[in-house]
Amino acid sequence: MTYQETTPVTVGDLSFDVRMLGPQGGDPVVLLHGFPENSLSWTAVAARLVDAGLRVIAPDQRGYSPGARPTEVGAYATSTLAGDVIGLADALGLGTFHLVGHDWGAAVAWVVAAEHPERLRSLTAVSVPHLAAYGAALVDDPDQQQRAAYIGLLRQAGKAEDLLLEDGARRLRAMYGSTVSPAQVDSYVGPLSEPGALTAALSWYRAMQSDLGDLPSVIVPTTFVWSDQDLAIARIGAEQCGQYVDADYRFVELAGISHWIPEEAPDSLAEAILVRVSS
Repeated sequence: MTYQETTPVTVGDLSFDVRMLGPQGGDPVVLLHGFPENSLSWTAVAARLVDAGLRVIAPDQRGYSPGARPTEVGAYATSTLAGDVIGLADALGLGTFHLVGHDWGAAVAWVVAAEHPERLRSLTAVSVPHLAAYGAALVDDPDQQQRAAYIGLLRQAGKAEDLLLEDGARRLRAMYGSTVSPAQVDSYVGPLSEPGALTAALSWYRAMQSDLGDLPSVIVPTTFVWSDQDLAIARIGAEQCGQYVDADYRFVELAGISHWIPEEAPDSLAEAILVRVSS
């Protein structure tokens, strides 16, 4: 089986498409993608982790898997998304596992770490810091406020879909900048252009509540990876992330790298993950 292939995994009445690779007996690491991507964003990172002997499990998350696409916005509450991760782990027989998340996947991973610390061996969060650090930056930092202005548009049902998909999804494609290859952009935009898919992905934004900023500190050994050319996440929240980790903590800053760390800097990200997993 190759990483390009997916396996259906049933959780409740939903069916998730999951990419799995590596030795069955390897330490399991679950990879959570962000928006607007899917589990193919981990292709290069997954190969490096498998080479190191890990068992990689990367789902297309709720809304991204056609079989896990409820229509109501409330079905995409962040705590529900975190519950999906535990449900997938249970379905795959994983007692404990390493968890990695990028962008929205990082937000979900922080909630998993806060609500289910007993299930995690380690956490590697990429781009998005602990949600309390991010929330504080949104309140106090004009730079972060400006960088997050796009969220208001994405929460506007109908308008956001029209703008992002019109003219051959020109604006959606532009979100990836010049650092994600055209072929990889196609692998994200194609599935998101299917009926209902982009609305489901945007429901993550529309369902989120301000109380995410009240997330308690995590007690899981954690690495946070942030890039200094990230257009969405300002430095202040990134630097304050460690204040919300009551466990071994490592902050990795990548210079000259955009928000799209898994695609642009897979070697550096895989190294950070492997250091954390082996700690």
